[in-house]
Amino acid sequence: MGNVRIGIIGFGSIGTKHAAYIQEKHIKGATLTAILVKRVEQAKTFGEKSGAKIKVFTDEDAFFNSGIVDAVIIATPHYFHSDLAIKAFEHGLHVLCEKPAGVYTKQVREMNEASKKSEKIFSMMFNQRTNPLYQKVKDLIQSGDLGEIRRINWIITNSYRSQSYYDSASWRATWDGDGGGVLINQCSHQLDLWQWVTGMMPSRLRAFCHFGKYRNIEVEDDVTAYLEYENGATGVFISTTGEAPGTNRLEISGDQGKIVVENGGLTFWRLRIPEPEFNLEFKGGFGEPEYWKIDVPVGGTSTGHPGIIQNFVDAITMDSALLSPGEEGIQSLALSNAMQLSTWLDNWIEFPIDENLYYEKLQEKIVNSAR
Repeated sequence: MGNVRIGIIGFGSIGTKHAAYIQEKHIKGATLTAILVKRVEQAKTFGEKSGAKIKVFTDEDAFFNSGIVDAVIIATPHYFHSDLAIKAFEHGLHVLCEKPAGVYTKQVREMNEASKKSEKIFSMMFNQRTNPLYQKVKDLIQSGDLGEIRRINWIITNSYRSQSYYDSASWRATWDGDGGGVLINQCSHQLDLWQWVTGMMPSRLRAFCHFGKYRNIEVEDDVTAYLEYENGATGVFISTTGEAPGTNRLEISGDQGKIVVENGGLTFWRLRIPEPEFNLEFKGGFGEPEYWKIDVPVGGTSTGHPGIIQNFVDAITMDSALLSPGEEGIQSLALSNAMQLSTWLDNWIEFPIDENLYYEKLQEKIVNSAR
């Protein structure tokens, strides 16, 4: 396939941006041919201004049966991601889905199964994976330079949101509209990176979510979670949308040193001798391993959304490896679902999580919604 005909489903702020990337020729080997929306005026205006022949659909079946698209980019509210992806796969189309993959892992698992059955390309819009900073962190871990991971700490509190942000749309920060708060919205990327760079999922976690702590909303806006891993490693994840100024600091400790990511930089505190070896050999009482502070150079620039779209197109046309395979979208969602469920049950959550129980509790939240 020399040129991929792309249809965009959903034309809000993010769908409009994806359309512009394609129309402005930032994506090689792709053409925007169709848009599926409920409200057509914005899409029609975009098509007229671009001077391209873009067909605007309001009927879902007409869009999928049109024969003028090879792949779709799904940029709708979270709850619709899974059903739309499954329908696209059933029509033989490739799928690039905006984050998060869905609201609950049960529906995302169905999406993953449909993807495998279709044998079509499936990618997630985890655009932070294109950031050379996190790619370097992943490289340091996967290469073994950090040694065995012992602790992961991430304080991510710099996604401040005012009440006016939540009031800007009736679906925001609601159980039936958003399906969650800071975890599923602001932290989708961080939860994806958490497991992507380390290559690890926890064995269990205990979380404390506060719902509407700082804002008049239904969902979580303050979270502290403690995670445990099979190898004995632990983790702490802290996030909120109600603090200013915020912090974004990631620390990953291994038995050969510590990685710190903050203020756009990467520091590797490297032990000259691995800690277990030093502990066995050292007889001086007080003392610690010698370490070197290394400001790790990070080359390249983050390609963001266009980078993921280009990678998606290249996977279709050139069989390139996906940077963000769609099937991996369930991992970060499992983390956020588990953190919410742990709070609702006031208990530990084992992995894999009980998908049916989470779905049941989510439906209770929707039914008992303040709205």
